[in-house]
Amino acid sequence: MNVLETDLPGIGRKFHITTRGGDKLVVIIHDDGRRELYHFEYDEPDDSISMISMDDDEARIVAAIVGGMTYVPKALEKVDMAFDELIIEWYKIAGSNKAVGKSIGELDVRQNSGATIIAVIEKNHSKHVSPGPNFVIPTDAILVVVGEREQQNLFKRILMDGSGNIDESSGI
Repeated sequence: MNVLETDLPGIGRKFHITTRGGDKLVVIIHDDGRRELYHFEYDEPDDSISMISMDDDEARIVAAIVGGMTYVPKALEKVDMAFDELIIEWYKIAGSNKAVGKSIGELDVRQNSGATIIAVIEKNHSKHVSPGPNFVIPTDAILVVVGEREQQNLFKRILMDGSGNIDESSGI
């Protein structure tokens, strides 16, 4: 598979994908979250034969389906076993989250939830892969977190509570 990525100033980013089988797909991700997918003819690579437009939520659902998160084909079961019960979640951080302005270490994320923040994408599109304990959670960022279902639930509580100390009796 061949993937070419191009910035589209004022619009977003374009991904030109050619599969091993020769299919051509163009995906445009708009800055406002919309996605457009174009499929092209084999014989006429400049003629689009179909187009789909999706909002951000729809695109994430389709990505989960295509990525095998809702159904794992039999041939991929061995790969799935390597990940076992791990799930990757994306959390949009609102100003109301009490974790905003606190560091990962201050929240003691790993100790209190078992989950791991593997990336942070800020509003200005700057990316932080494997942020360390001194990284401060910014508002309007997206946190990419890996962990088992219960660990993800505990992590959500940390985001809401902001203390890093989970009190099971409080219902938080």
